[in-house]
Amino acid sequence: MSISDLRARALDVFSAALDAAHPHQLIRRALQLQGTILRVQGVYGVQLGLGLKEAAPVIELDLSGLGRVVAVGAGKATAPMARALEEVLEDRLEGGVVSVKYGHGCELDRVQLREAGHPIPDQAGLDATAEILDLLEELGPEDLAFVLISGGGSALLDAYPEEIVLEDARRTFDVLIGSGAPIHEINVVRKHISRVKGGQLARAASPARVIALVLSDVIGDPLPSIASGPTVPDPSTFADAVGVLKDRGVWDDVPVPVREHLERGVRGEVPETPKPGEEGWDRHRTLLVGNSRLAVEAAADRARSLRLRPRVVTTILEGEAAEVGARLAGLLKESSATGAMAEPPFCLICGGETTVTLGPSPGRGGRNQELALAAALELEGSEGLVLLSGGTDGTDGPTDAAGGLVDGGTVARGRAEGMEATDHLERHDAYPFLEATGDLIRTGPTMTNVMDLVLLLSE
Repeated sequence: MSISDLRARALDVFSAALDAAHPHQLIRRALQLQGTILRVQGVYGVQLGLGLKEAAPVIELDLSGLGRVVAVGAGKATAPMARALEEVLEDRLEGGVVSVKYGHGCELDRVQLREAGHPIPDQAGLDATAEILDLLEELGPEDLAFVLISGGGSALLDAYPEEIVLEDARRTFDVLIGSGAPIHEINVVRKHISRVKGGQLARAASPARVIALVLSDVIGDPLPSIASGPTVPDPSTFADAVGVLKDRGVWDDVPVPVREHLERGVRGEVPETPKPGEEGWDRHRTLLVGNSRLAVEAAADRARSLRLRPRVVTTILEGEAAEVGARLAGLLKESSATGAMAEPPFCLICGGETTVTLGPSPGRGGRNQELALAAALELEGSEGLVLLSGGTDGTDGPTDAAGGLVDGGTVARGRAEGMEATDHLERHDAYPFLEATGDLIRTGPTMTNVMDLVLLLSE
């Protein structure tokens, strides 16, 4: 098998994983309507915010006994989620509003589409959230709100306390992202400078009933962390938010209005986010409809059909991207030589999400590109080995690439262009290097988001 054939197979496996995690088909699979009875089934759900995992939870509703039915949501995948909901409910769905990342929309009939900024929130996202809140606050006890949530929802759905302006929030998130804080820590802070996160969106919909359908982009699928948990009670506190900023060494870099708001919350001068047991939560259900595991399993199935021995290494991959890339490349070489993980030809599969701690003047790239470039250095000179690292949403950092696909010749191809891989890695500048070597992956917006996928192939 040539290296070009092996690279083509890696892309084929990645594409199959994306198809399996497409939100439109996941919502259609989760919803079944027979007459006036709607059956909603998730992978697992959370009732009353108690964090209890249920085996394939099912909700059955008689739509004839309901008042208004609306849909709201936020995230990179929520436009096709809304489209699927429209197809199932037809004229039983009155309307709604979803907020998506620029370029991640699709044609909708009843639900209004709003595009906004991600990963840094912008005014368009605040305006969309205001529309969502206005709609939810109109609902009564006989009404039902579907809330559609996917990765990216934290930036695309937000409203701040009066004393905090958009620039304060942007600065706070920029500092946190640059510190290398994992998503669950970032979301703890987000919840406590927001009026919708950490269960507050569901609180705003009360006394209406809420059914939230969630596509996970967080390791382990903790519902309070996905899009900052707008429909589930929040186990974190103002003190936790302060602790994240101080532990990451960025407390003094955060705008004064944000620090003062968090300190007031610690003193009890600002109401906490909803906690388990709060009145009315028995009317709210949050169900997971898809996650990284679906993509990983589909990748394994496709690899098998391509006569590659699949082996799922992990679905909870995390850590510093460059370090992870070097380790995985080492695992790839060892397994190819010894059969430690699988006998060649094989495809080792990892799902999860790494992080990048940025230096003072970073270049262009994203965590998948950085992981791939670090792996390329470890694979230099090898034959018959490739590594693909890609974001399932089709975007990696602030770039137009999903990630990188590298092999033993990547470093040499860069050198032929006058570029040194080690220099670009140190400057977090993987994008121009991988672009020059022809190793960027560009899919465009995939309309899904179930974290990242790393594939290790040996001929």
